[in-house]
Amino acid sequence: MTIQSFTFNGFMTNMYVAHREGEAAIIDASCASSAEQQQVDAYIDEHDLTVTHLILTHAHIDHILGCAHLESTYDQAFYLHPSGTPFYDQAAQQAQAFGVTIDPPERSTIPLTPDDTLTVGGVRFRILHTPGHSPDSVSLVADEEDIAFTGDVLFQDSIGRIQGLPQTSKADLMASIRTKLLPLGDAMTIYPGHGAVTTIGRERKQNPFLNNQVPGFAE
Repeated sequence: MTIQSFTFNGFMTNMYVAHREGEAAIIDASCASSAEQQQVDAYIDEHDLTVTHLILTHAHIDHILGCAHLESTYDQAFYLHPSGTPFYDQAAQQAQAFGVTIDPPERSTIPLTPDDTLTVGGVRFRILHTPGHSPDSVSLVADEEDIAFTGDVLFQDSIGRIQGLPQTSKADLMASIRTKLLPLGDAMTIYPGHGAVTTIGRERKQNPFLNNQVPGFAE
């Protein structure tokens, strides 16, 4: 599977086009401006891709700024964990709170739960509910490809923010990482919502939040 990453908007939020055999999933929607949206559309067109899935790892404002454009362009709704529906439906209020503008999405989301699997170009993604940074956070795991899209749960040398955001939980976040992500195995490549691509193995060894190096985050 080919993964094309983009880093967009003032929050420097990653979004991804994951594709194989002409089918593509767009994961998160950080493309806020027309120029950013055109970059994504151009990539889809240049590679002659059919977008089969629009997926959100969670519905915080920096991940949904481009939803309206993508919904309209690719004529489909986004998959989102049901816990994220209030965030999604209050996109305009989120934008106002963070001092940004948004064209609010118009379509209802498609519920995404751990019972679901999504297949893109023959690659099967299973869904892990990984709350803590947000109650609706999910991670998308393709075991046969050793890839996982983790949103704002686990980063290179860091973890999802829990200060100053609604409905966060340090206990839930650490449980999500330790009981759901770390067991994926050291070879698993992590595509996060911010920052560089990493691996479970690297973070297990070097992430200070997982190695008792940050006060308040000891195991």
